Amino acid sequence: MIRKKIILLLLIIVSVNLTAQQKFYNILISFDGFRWDYPNRGITPNLDFIKQHGVHASSLKPCFPTKTFPNHYSIVTGLYPQNHGIIANNFFNPVTGKMYRIGDTVAVRDPRNYIGEAIWETAKRQGVITASYFWPGSELTLDYRRPDYYEKYEHNRAYSKRIEGVLDWLKLPYNQRPKLITMYFDATDTYGHQFGTNSPEVTRSIMQLDSLIGKLFNGLKDLNLYDSTNVIIVSDHGMADVDNVRIINVEKILSNTKQRIVDSGPVMYVFPDDNEKSKIYDLLKASEKNYKVYYREEIPEYLNFSKSFIIPPILIVAEPGWSLLTEKDIKRYSKMTTGGNHGYDNNFIDMHGIFFAIGPDFKTGYTCGTIQNIDINPLLAKLLHIIPNQKIDGKFERIEFLLRDF
Repeated sequence: MIRKKIILLLLIIVSVNLTAQQKFYNILISFDGFRWDYPNRGITPNLDFIKQHGVHASSLKPCFPTKTFPNHYSIVTGLYPQNHGIIANNFFNPVTGKMYRIGDTVAVRDPRNYIGEAIWETAKRQGVITASYFWPGSELTLDYRRPDYYEKYEHNRAYSKRIEGVLDWLKLPYNQRPKLITMYFDATDTYGHQFGTNSPEVTRSIMQLDSLIGKLFNGLKDLNLYDSTNVIIVSDHGMADVDNVRIINVEKILSNTKQRIVDSGPVMYVFPDDNEKSKIYDLLKASEKNYKVYYREEIPEYLNFSKSFIIPPILIVAEPGWSLLTEKDIKRYSKMTTGGNHGYDNNFIDMHGIFFAIGPDFKTGYTCGTIQNIDINPLLAKLLHIIPNQKIDGKFERIEFLLRDF
């Protein structure tokens, strides 16, 4: 009799443990350039629903520079750009000896550019199936560094097709379904750049992206997976309005020097000839108005952007709304009246994005202050019941309060 009770007790313990280890499905969605305050415009009923029935942060703080590829990779690696290698959308990589450009598929898929370990790598190593319907870093040429299922980026692919593709993965046999899926949509970023943050085009893109949430929810309900899926919606950065008046001609300031300028807009990187480094710095310092110039070693600690040899010797950061340009850039900007841009200091609130989440692991009707995007990686590890990478900048204890008790 006692033996039977012991066996029954052991079975109960095993059953409870297995239930506790149940992995729900997790979908991480990025709305590129969806500024922190866009949901306050009264045109996002699905985000409002999540705010009421899930969790919501007042803003999601990106890493510096507040650019697309650096922050998407920070979200999935839990690392600052200085530690994961993608320091800008366009930069010179001294390891490969080549330029990295987000429009260059060879560079984008070259694993030598990516130092960090994405969450799908961590999960895959621990037996969790993962998938990505477009996410920077998900197309690397090394099999073990990619998700189990992935799509090569196609900018003009219909948004409805992307939703259908994710739902198709969730229709696979149970032991083949991904437990983590990432998705990406560009609309608010694309139209924000072209027309500015208060344009009718951005308003329509906000409504369009919000409607996709409803479409995904309906699809999950049709598959009877709505109650067993955590959906997390983030953005990589915000957006600030710019115009063709607030410009700084850096090439003119450095007209009598030898250097190489990389990138433009909110942030500019300068590679000086070795014997002209101090001259170039002094010229930029003397004209320092509406921007700040730094040697790599003196970049403020709070930016977390000085501890990598990939970061160029001289960094210029514009004040919000201002643009650092070359002569070629100025010709292009002269045709523009207003628009939007990002890349500025990540403490500037308009560079912040959104964080909404709903599902069986999240609290209900809970709103918090600003959270950091590097903490999403350890959050995902917790949701997947895997051991997180220990060499990251993100900290689970800064974000765990969003979850129900496990």
